[in-house]
Amino acid sequence: MARIVMKFGGTSVANIERIQNVARHVQREVAAGHEVAVVVSAMSGVTNQLVAWCREACPEYDLREYDAIVASGEQVTSGLLALALQNLGIAARSYQGWQIPLTTDSAHSAARITGMDGDAIISGMRAGQVAVIAGFQGIGPENRIATLGRGGSDTSAVAVAAGVQADRCDIYTDVDGVYTTDPRIVPKAGRLERVAFEEMLEMASLGAKVLQVRSVELAMIHKVRVFVRSSFDAPDAPQVGPGGLPPGTLICDEDEIVEQQVVTGIAFSRDEAQVTLRGVQDKPGVAARVFGPLAEANINVDMIVQNISDDGRTTDLTFTVPVADYDRAMKLLGSLESDLGFEKLDGANEVVKVSVVGMGMRSHAGVAAKAFSALAERGINIRAIATSEIKISVLIDAAYTELAVRTLHSVYGLDKD
Repeated sequence: MARIVMKFGGTSVANIERIQNVARHVQREVAAGHEVAVVVSAMSGVTNQLVAWCREACPEYDLREYDAIVASGEQVTSGLLALALQNLGIAARSYQGWQIPLTTDSAHSAARITGMDGDAIISGMRAGQVAVIAGFQGIGPENRIATLGRGGSDTSAVAVAAGVQADRCDIYTDVDGVYTTDPRIVPKAGRLERVAFEEMLEMASLGAKVLQVRSVELAMIHKVRVFVRSSFDAPDAPQVGPGGLPPGTLICDEDEIVEQQVVTGIAFSRDEAQVTLRGVQDKPGVAARVFGPLAEANINVDMIVQNISDDGRTTDLTFTVPVADYDRAMKLLGSLESDLGFEKLDGANEVVKVSVVGMGMRSHAGVAAKAFSALAERGINIRAIATSEIKISVLIDAAYTELAVRTLHSVYGLDKD
């Protein structure tokens, strides 16, 4: 017998029929003798409608009231699933974030979890009751509902799993696992059986949409084993695949992965814009005067490249920002022209970041050189490069996205027959 947290996203609970299908997935785990808690998202499209109503009622809305409104989507789903389970003869009750309680900081609409008291959930599970928990929400310091931002139900699920000391956290979604890259771009992409926490964190932050970044961070900190599975598989389908694991992808500690690939996957992000300051004076303090105001404006800076002129007096400074912040960043830097003393401000938002990720890169030389050579052979120009122990990221023109992803996927031997 195991203690399991199951999480179902918006497409998995999009209507009553799908909620009933989710109930049968839960029924299967209960019948196997497991203690079960379930975390649910709002039904597909509901959160978008609630956000639209907020904007219609008050364009500059109070984030505390916004949270009270958008959190209601998960409240509806949790109640409906509890009813569907009861209809199958399973003891179940719904919980909202504040009832657990799952506590957060005061950053409404983008709150971070500060604690989770699992005693009530554990007590119910031991008595054979399924806890159906509204994801995406908690209770802030002012006793107000606080939401965790887009994808926050994944984070809720991992927090609950950590709080109840679950054996695993199953994330059910509309895909059947984590792939070596997006199968829509590379049909030969293969499903990964296991991925290390660090690799998944890099892939999620670099554009892979399967899991929310903060949920992976939380899983890595608390060593919560996470399975990514498909909610559209039949509830009575075989539950043991290759390697003795349920069908899907296991996100786990590196120690659980016996045979480590050099490269695990290729990620890409279209949410990138490039900013270049040309002819900036090369002297101490200039970088702080560039990036300080951007940080104060909550504009995240990613890749940074600096090229010093031949005479050593000036430098060109290139970096990337999210596309949504591009116009704000350009306007802000333009207003600082006299202070920064740059000669020209350039920008481009038709760019994409393509990344090679793999734990095996720590112990293998030549991984980066292979990527650069392969891209050069295809005539793909690299605008900027960023590296870490387990990843290489390149910034390229958006027009070459699919060619670059397919090229790198093939050159590292990730194509499946």
